[in-house]
Amino acid sequence: MNYDILLKGGTVIDPAQRLNKIKDIAISNGLIAAIDDDIPKDLAKQTIPVKHKYVTPGLIDIHTHVYYGVTTWGIRADDVCTNTGTTTVVDAGSASWASFPGFKEFISEPAQTNILNYVHISGIGLIYGPVGEIHDLAYADPDRVADTLIANRDITVGVKVRQGKMQVGDNGVEPLKLAIRAAEQADTPVMCHIGQGIPLPDVLELMRPGDVITHCFQGNGDNIVDEKGNVIPEAWKAREDGVIFDVGHGGGSFRYEIAQRAMEQGFISDVISTDLHTGNIDGPVYDLPTTLSKLMHLGLTFEEVIEKATLNAAKAIKRENVIGNLKIGNIADVGIFDVVDGEFEFFDAHDTKFFGSKKIEPVITIREGMVV
Repeated sequence: MNYDILLKGGTVIDPAQRLNKIKDIAISNGLIAAIDDDIPKDLAKQTIPVKHKYVTPGLIDIHTHVYYGVTTWGIRADDVCTNTGTTTVVDAGSASWASFPGFKEFISEPAQTNILNYVHISGIGLIYGPVGEIHDLAYADPDRVADTLIANRDITVGVKVRQGKMQVGDNGVEPLKLAIRAAEQADTPVMCHIGQGIPLPDVLELMRPGDVITHCFQGNGDNIVDEKGNVIPEAWKAREDGVIFDVGHGGGSFRYEIAQRAMEQGFISDVISTDLHTGNIDGPVYDLPTTLSKLMHLGLTFEEVIEKATLNAAKAIKRENVIGNLKIGNIADVGIFDVVDGEFEFFDAHDTKFFGSKKIEPVITIREGMVV
C-alpha cells in the first residue's frame, strides 16, 4: 500500500493552489502525498469517505492565549484545537523574553497542536491581565526580545505589543516604537493590539508593511470607523502600504456594528483570528470555526473565510511555504468541515445578538498525518 490515509470524495478548498473541486487526497508519512480525481482505495491503509464535506488546509489562528497555568488568560490549546480543524495557533504575547523558555518547554513542545509565539515587548508579558503590562517602560527590553526571536525562529513569529490606554498608561506609542526596534533587529513583524485611549492614526503611522493590526473591528473607542460611520483614511492608507488587518475577536474586541460598517465600505480584514482565552472560550468566541461563521454572516463566502484562516494567516506569520496549504510534500495538516444551513444565534463581544443562516461545523482534524 502506498498511502496511510485516503480522504475520498470531498470538496477540496485550498486557496494557495486555487483549488475548489471534488478531489481525493492521499497522506503518507505525515505528508500530503497525492491529490487526484480518483485515487484507488486499495492503495491506502485507511480510507475516510468525505463526500459532501469540505476538505481544507488545517486552520491557523494567529491570535490566541495558550500559556496555561502561568497567565490569567491561558487555555489548553489541544482541548479546543483538535476538535475544530485548527492545527496551528499563535500565542499573541503571553510570554515575554523572560518567560519564553517555560512556554517553549512546557506548552509548545509537548502539544499536539502546532503552537507558535509572538514574544511580548514587556518583560512581564501577559502574566496578570488586570494590570497593564507596560505602564513602566523599564519593563521593555528590545535587545533581549530580539535575541529570543533570533534564537527561536522555529516557533517565534514576531513581537507583540498592546496599544491601549489601559495597557500603556501615559506612554502613548512609545511601547510600539520599542516593539518595532526589537522586530527590526530580528527581522520579524509586529502584532499590535489597538484599543481605547491611544489615537489610532498615531499607531498606524508607525506600522510597517507586513506588521499586523489585531482587533481591527474593536468598538471601544479609537476605532477604524469614525463618528460618521466612515473608515478613517489612515486605515485605508495603512492597508495600501501593506499593513495586515486581523479580526482578533476576543472577549471585548469585536463589535458587530463596526465590522458591518467597515465591510459595507469594502474594508475587509485580511486575517480572521479568535483571540481565544479563558474569558471567551465558553462564549462568545468558542473556537475559530464559529468566528469564521460570524464573518460569513457579514457577507464573506466560505471560500473567503477559509482563505483568511489558512493562506492569509500563514503569510502573516511568514509560514506560507510549510503550512496553510495542501501542496504535495508539505505537512498533512487538514481540516474537514460541514457547512450547515439553518438559523444560528451569534453574539459579538459586546452582547449584540445576530443571526446567521450558515454555520461551519468541524468534522475531522488531521495533524501531521494523524486523525486527532
